[in-house]
Amino acid sequence: MNSYDLLWLIPILPLCGSIINGLFGKKVLRNEWLIGLIGTAAVAGSFAISVTYFFQLLGEPETAKVHVVEVAKWMTLGHLDIGWSFLLDPLSALMLLVVTGVGSLIHLYSIGYMHGEEGFYRYFCYLNLFVFSMLMLVLGGNALVMFVGWEGVGLCSYLLIGYYFEKKSAGDAAKKAFVVNRVGDFAFLVGLFTLFWTLGSEHGVWTIDFVEIAKHGHLLGSGSFVVTFVTLCFFVGATGKSAQIPLYTWLPDAMEGPTPVSALIHAATMVTAGVYMIGRMNGLFAMAPDTMMVIAIVGAATAIFAASIGLAQNDIKRVLAYSTVSQLGYMFLAMGVGAFTAGVFHLMTHAFFKACLFLGSGSVIHAMHHGYHHAHLHDDPQDMRNMGGLRKKMPITYTTFLISTLAIAGIPGLSGFFSKDEILWFALKSHQGSVYLWLVGAIAAGMTAFYMFRLVFMTFHGEQRTDARAKDHIPESPWVITLPLVILATLAALGGYIGIPAAFGKGLHRLEHFLHPVFGKTQAVAHGTHAFEFTMMGVSVGIAVVGIFLAWIMYIKSPELPGKFVAKFQGAWRTLFNKWYVDEIYDALFVNPCKRLGTFLWKGVDANVVDGAVNGTGAVVKFLSSALRLTQTGVVHNYALSMVIGVLLVVGFYILK
Repeated sequence: MNSYDLLWLIPILPLCGSIINGLFGKKVLRNEWLIGLIGTAAVAGSFAISVTYFFQLLGEPETAKVHVVEVAKWMTLGHLDIGWSFLLDPLSALMLLVVTGVGSLIHLYSIGYMHGEEGFYRYFCYLNLFVFSMLMLVLGGNALVMFVGWEGVGLCSYLLIGYYFEKKSAGDAAKKAFVVNRVGDFAFLVGLFTLFWTLGSEHGVWTIDFVEIAKHGHLLGSGSFVVTFVTLCFFVGATGKSAQIPLYTWLPDAMEGPTPVSALIHAATMVTAGVYMIGRMNGLFAMAPDTMMVIAIVGAATAIFAASIGLAQNDIKRVLAYSTVSQLGYMFLAMGVGAFTAGVFHLMTHAFFKACLFLGSGSVIHAMHHGYHHAHLHDDPQDMRNMGGLRKKMPITYTTFLISTLAIAGIPGLSGFFSKDEILWFALKSHQGSVYLWLVGAIAAGMTAFYMFRLVFMTFHGEQRTDARAKDHIPESPWVITLPLVILATLAALGGYIGIPAAFGKGLHRLEHFLHPVFGKTQAVAHGTHAFEFTMMGVSVGIAVVGIFLAWIMYIKSPELPGKFVAKFQGAWRTLFNKWYVDEIYDALFVNPCKRLGTFLWKGVDANVVDGAVNGTGAVVKFLSSALRLTQTGVVHNYALSMVIGVLLVVGFYILK
């Protein structure tokens, strides 16, 4: 038996957890702890197997780190044999740890956070199914198995974002996520079919297996129209899943779902899918320099655009949502300049600190809701303007939140510093990079530091602005919520040390060495001296410190300044608060015309033409049958008269003939 023959258990365990809770949770299990433990144990089991295989892979020689395990045959289509195959290599092994590790902590957290919610079993059923789908996407050995997971995470996001389906806003957000992602999915399929047909019909290579695509992709020709078209289609697919311009609008609205769902979507699963897909097909993308430049530009633009919106939001989860869009922009910037390792590195560190930040915000919301419920108030528990001074009431939540905020701001020694600065360095000094890409990334980094510490200061510092009737009833969250926060904050602090840049010493970037079998042939090289690299690190850190200092000035030292700024620059503030009116523009250009077209097709074509034809046919048949019915009177002499007339007509016909 192959040492990796049990690889299929990694996705199957969460699927089993989903089935058990879905079928038996409501009527048989019923107990919340039992339901939660089944869901958590399923993902934790996958994590344990993933850790085992990770270390097993770590001990193998570099040339033997790629393993394809075919579980079963799926279908045969002409020249193409498609199997349920899983691919384990350094990239998928790392992603398995992120998805199952962070996912299991979010499941544990959910037991406490979702306590008392109606449909508790349904929540864990969907959550396990979400992890299963992401694991299928990550492990897929061919594009079709990946696409099963790709569509699965889209479906599960719809189910979880719309968990509170009684709320119209939640239902609308779920539909928006589903529809927007269909645009990207269509482009993904167009790219896949084009790749498959071109390799097969022109070069005799009928395959959708990733190993074979990497082996024969060069047949398309570097810089050719086909490889550019295919990679652009794949990139559009990635913009849908990973919320890049122009398909990012669904992600902030995904905040309508429960907070642990937001953490899972934003940190460990769905939004990382696009980045992972580009990394998986890095050989094709490296052959398309025009596509790479588009990816870098869109990533940089998304990073600064989303950061600008985050400056003006007051909902704690929405600030983090736009932060996610911005950080994903950094990952795409890295991919676009050929820094594939840096992009995956930031994906990993971002999963740690963003999961901690979202779960920390959930801890705050949970406590605020408890206080408002005790005082019978209906204030918004997510509005930061209702918070303040919570660090004394929630010390564990505050400490973990602060560590993760320092990490995302890029403060030296924490994980975000290593991954973000590596991206900025490649954006400046790689062949595909430029000073303009670096400048946009650096400005976005400063804005990130500002709005994240604005969030910290408004939530945890200053005077408590909560209603007096509720402020004394805001507790620290229970251990089942704070334990995942402590673990994630530790990872956010220490996770960057597997990617120490070469400027600090040769061979310290262990992640780059580990991922070399995947990215070794396509990874860009940054040309610059170590002294200059240290200088740029200092500049980057300086920009972050300036952002933090400005936030301290405006929200701690002189808290009246934000109000004055808003009064003086109402137009700018309103534009940022309303998200640059992109949703309104999309409504005017796409949504409303589609609604009008749908109404016309419904009332004009379907109701009048189609239904008219069907109803008209029925009316004609009814009329003819009514006329024929008159001949069947049931009176004998009428029948005799008809017979006489018939005989006379026949006789007359022959006489006249």
